[in-house]
Amino acid sequence: MSGVRMDNMSWVEYEQRVRAGSVVFLPCGATEQHGPHLPLGTDALLASAISEDVAREVGGIVAPAISYGYKSQPRSGGGQHFCGTTSLDGATLSAMIRDAVREFHRHGVRRLVTVVGHFENQWFVTEGIELAMRDIGADSGMEVMRVEHWEFCRKETLDVIFPDGFPGIALEHAAVIETSMMLHYHPGLVSLDDIPAHGPAQFPAYDMYPARTAWVPSSGVLSSAKDSSREKGRLLVRDVVDGIATAVRHEFGLMDRQSIP
Repeated sequence: MSGVRMDNMSWVEYEQRVRAGSVVFLPCGATEQHGPHLPLGTDALLASAISEDVAREVGGIVAPAISYGYKSQPRSGGGQHFCGTTSLDGATLSAMIRDAVREFHRHGVRRLVTVVGHFENQWFVTEGIELAMRDIGADSGMEVMRVEHWEFCRKETLDVIFPDGFPGIALEHAAVIETSMMLHYHPGLVSLDDIPAHGPAQFPAYDMYPARTAWVPSSGVLSSAKDSSREKGRLLVRDVVDGIATAVRHEFGLMDRQSIP
């Protein structure tokens, strides 16, 4: 076998694996600023790395990531005014997911997992899945699972990582969770010396259009990542990978599926 990445397989091996019932994982990320210390591709990099770890556990395949996401929002991603943030309209993202799901169905894939790594993506990914499922019909034999990887972080782990209280996932943009997970998977892409030291951003309970860019810290970081570490990343990744693998085995009946070394 050539591992779990679809883009590293020949079409012949891919077809064999699909016909054998392999689950396919589709990472859904973004190209978005993540402060001065993380790369623009953080969301897709993390969704892909997590997908690969889970695929190894369940004998799955990881498709190339969708690396553009829905528009960054000030209260969860800093907003569209940052250079490098390159976003899609919601209808465009939904159409891409719709096409991808239909194509995987055409290949013979019957178990698909979309792994969302960008907070703003989730409902547009959902729309794409639902439209595709309507297209292929209720008797298609295909099932699709949508996961957001941060939902699998256990409270016990978050209590250890945030002894003063978890600020909430929206404010964790480019903060401790993402930075620690990047230190686990891609330490060479993290610039620890450039992490801003400011506290969490303060937002009102509403949005304005045009966006009030003054609400957002100039760094683009919504909460300090100073307490990030590779060990914290290991703990978070363990939760996420174990949690998603357990869900996939349960929903798709893969309790006996062999892992890939």
